[in-house]
Amino acid sequence: MEIKVNFLDNLRLEAKFDDFTVIADQPIRYKGDGSAPGPFDYFLASSALCAAYFVKLYCQTRNIPTENIRLSQNNIVDPEDRYKQIFKIQVELPADITEKDRLGILRSIERCTVKKVVQAGPDFVIEQVASLDADAQALLMPTLAAGEGTCILGKDLPLEQTIVNMSGILAELGMKIEIASWRNIVPNVWSLHIRDAQSPLCFTNGKGATKESALASALGEFIERLNCNFFYNDQFWGEEIAGAAFVHYPDERWFKPGPRDALPEEILDPYCLAIYNPDGELRGSNLYDTNSGNKARGICSLPFVRQSDGEVVYFPSNLIENLFLSNGMSAGNTLAEAQVQCLSEIFERAVKREILENELALPDVPQEVLAKYPAIVAGIQGLEQQGFPVLVKDASLGGEFPVMCVTLMNPRTGGVFASFGAHPSFEVALERSLTELLQGRSFEGLNDLPPPTFESQALTEPNNFVEHFIDSSGLVSWRFFSAKADYPFVEWDFSGKGEDSNAQEAATLFGILEDMGKEVYMAVYDDLGANACRILVPGYSEIYPVEDLIWDNTNKALLFRSDILNLHSLSEMRLKSLLKSLEQYDGDDYTDISTLIGIEFDDNTVWGQLTILELKLLIYLALHKFEQAKELVEAFLQYNDNSVERGLFYQALNVVLEVQLDDDLDMADFEANFRRMFGNERMDAALGSVDGNVRFHGLTPTSMKLEGLDKHLRLVESYRKLHAARARAAGL
Repeated sequence: MEIKVNFLDNLRLEAKFDDFTVIADQPIRYKGDGSAPGPFDYFLASSALCAAYFVKLYCQTRNIPTENIRLSQNNIVDPEDRYKQIFKIQVELPADITEKDRLGILRSIERCTVKKVVQAGPDFVIEQVASLDADAQALLMPTLAAGEGTCILGKDLPLEQTIVNMSGILAELGMKIEIASWRNIVPNVWSLHIRDAQSPLCFTNGKGATKESALASALGEFIERLNCNFFYNDQFWGEEIAGAAFVHYPDERWFKPGPRDALPEEILDPYCLAIYNPDGELRGSNLYDTNSGNKARGICSLPFVRQSDGEVVYFPSNLIENLFLSNGMSAGNTLAEAQVQCLSEIFERAVKREILENELALPDVPQEVLAKYPAIVAGIQGLEQQGFPVLVKDASLGGEFPVMCVTLMNPRTGGVFASFGAHPSFEVALERSLTELLQGRSFEGLNDLPPPTFESQALTEPNNFVEHFIDSSGLVSWRFFSAKADYPFVEWDFSGKGEDSNAQEAATLFGILEDMGKEVYMAVYDDLGANACRILVPGYSEIYPVEDLIWDNTNKALLFRSDILNLHSLSEMRLKSLLKSLEQYDGDDYTDISTLIGIEFDDNTVWGQLTILELKLLIYLALHKFEQAKELVEAFLQYNDNSVERGLFYQALNVVLEVQLDDDLDMADFEANFRRMFGNERMDAALGSVDGNVRFHGLTPTSMKLEGLDKHLRLVESYRKLHAARARAAGL
């Protein structure tokens, strides 16, 4: 994690990281102002808080209340060496906690990350750089293994060289990549989380049988998502980029809708139109891109090559963003390697959907076949030794597709997790199924899995597949566990041979889609220095339903974005217009404004927690429509999960509105005790919201210039690096 420090007045210091700011000072006896804890005090507190976190985590997963658990830490300083200290952590537990849980809680403290880092002894590297912002050397380089390169199936270069090449590409772009966490909870199963230190919203997870393969996986995913703009999906990229020579890619084209908002003739082809506009309901305005919001330019469309004949077909960026998410994008050492990864993922998701929605039962992989892969067996045994039964299934549907499945059962909670993996190699697909199962997960994280169901309708809900796509945590049918399989086991093999094995495998996978009658479209992205591609298979590789283009399109943000960002400067007429639009919006009142308009607000601010309901409430107050405001305040207090402070403000506002709307009540009779209950600051805000002196309490002013929105601006600045690199590559 990158922590930037600013020097304030006297000895005060300001540390900034992610969305947080921490102030440190020194006691007055050390010539400070005593206004905040000192740096070492924060260090001591971090150890105690980390220990308490693991106690809380242990208790939460076992429904043990923590109200009567107390924890303290004291540091005992060696009188002869003040740098040699003992940290004594003491825990007071209620008498009714079982002996097993007593020991479990004490063992949980042993897992404290701060404790383990201190005990291992971190290494400090101190160096001078010309510019902190310009120094983009990858922060993960020290993890590279020395010696000869390690070659694995599916990679055209050794892992070490792959890591060096990808790290260099990211450093050249100005991305400071840091490893936020590693996990290796069973043998031969590694995962990690990496992110851009300067824009933590740009992050990926990697998985593999070794730490090097997991790191290569995470870097490859990071590069694929940069090339395909996935980190910036649904977000507003600012007015400057919206008006630039290009918004997404230099080869994009913009097409204006035809008469009566008809689709431009230049986009899609007859095959795609039959899928995306079967009833003629899709309009041009449905396809304006969310990122620029520049409707005057028309529909931003990106070129894809139709694989059946090499023709270029233009896909609206909005259509891709709304339907495909990250499915079918990849980066590799070579284009063929990237293509194999893309196509494997497409088959993995499509076959998973068919299995889950049709409640198919899969054949078990025989033990004699599993025994051929001892490293994978060791990982499975590690899970079973922890009390998690594991089923290994052939998901190839009779040898037709290169897909495997590893399913974990949690007898403690009744939950299950079906993890799928795909690759032309049986072994690689099986390994991916297992590593996907534990990617970024602890054993405690396996307690949140949903139980299986016999309710078929719940399995076919579109959102269930989305949950499976995001983290495989959706519902699974009990029929999936039947011993009577719907397909025979096949020990399949789609792998290629020799030096051009990836090219052979890509041709095989393209051939499967061709035999299915599917058109395939591909875009290649190499202007950032990597081999990356995106493959679309209309009617097969979408994640969201096609109907979302009309009924739940992300570009609904364009109806609200400008007015909401300019909220404080809107006239009464514009406020009424915004309110009307919000009332007519056919969505959930508890949708957060960040999602609605594509702006990343700081989660710790009122903007970051603002919902449509609360925004409507504040607008009603500004318009002095107190009855409507009162109704929404009550709904907020009953259902909204917001901060304690915000809840208390609305409690105060609720009683103020109660008095305001009752002709028999006088505020003068209640104000003194209201102030005793809620405090002067809160009551001033509540009373001011009613008399008009306070508007939109808690919402800091902003505009389409995005001033003050540091979290979002860091994301935009990250995209600017890509935009500039693409412009240079195109000679613009």
